[in-house]
Amino acid sequence: MYSLTDGQFRLDGGAMFGSVPKVLWERVAPADLDNRIRLRINPLLIRLDGQNILVETGMWDRGGPKFEDMYALERDETVFRGLREVGLDPEDIHLVINTHLHFDHCGRNTGLTGEPTFPNARYVVQRRELEDALHTHERNRASYIPETFMPILGAGLFEVVEGETELLPGLSVLPLPGHNLGQQGVVLRSGGDTLVYCADLVPTLAHAPYPYIMGYDLYPVTTLETRKAYLPVWHEEGAVVCTPHDPDVAFARLVEGKRGYTLQGLD
Repeated sequence: MYSLTDGQFRLDGGAMFGSVPKVLWERVAPADLDNRIRLRINPLLIRLDGQNILVETGMWDRGGPKFEDMYALERDETVFRGLREVGLDPEDIHLVINTHLHFDHCGRNTGLTGEPTFPNARYVVQRRELEDALHTHERNRASYIPETFMPILGAGLFEVVEGETELLPGLSVLPLPGHNLGQQGVVLRSGGDTLVYCADLVPTLAHAPYPYIMGYDLYPVTTLETRKAYLPVWHEEGAVVCTPHDPDVAFARLVEGKRGYTLQGLD
């Protein structure tokens, strides 16, 4: 497996940590003069049973100067460069897993003219997530950009799943609701080891403590319940955890403390 990156961006620190006071969250995520914290887009490449599997595709790349300035977007690296470094082109990807359809996670699903970026891949998404993306409301509309998923739907490339689903032996998707109701994570079990791509259930290492829940989450209490259901399991399994937006660390493990869990980065 390989941790890739599609650049870095910034979001408001208060929104990223919800009800947690700035005096606490700024210790672990320093803010700039606009109160924004540094984040990164971290897709994951898994090579399994002769299949090349891409978890997340990256940040939308057609927002223009206003979009890039708003999010302080820096394309210091791209998912395509990362693929080339391991000898792959977009045509070599067999399976794309969209944890959800927000523009910072599935933004590279399609190319500049709307064509599927990974034409030989099936794009896996939860049915609830696709339905929510197609029927947005005032609270979630800004997160969904139709150009990133409608061409995939039109080309018949979506593989729509419901609930926990095994995609290949040892590789499954798992519903992780809270950020929205259709979010899914990815679990890989091989040789007695476990790897979890946790999507925005835990967006960075700094978000591992139970109360550190994003203001962006549509269902924050559900996020809390989902964390309490799965973090102890992943800790018990000694799982390697991959977060989608940590700016510095690709892989980590959960460490239990008096008030829940933290994430400790791995080399």
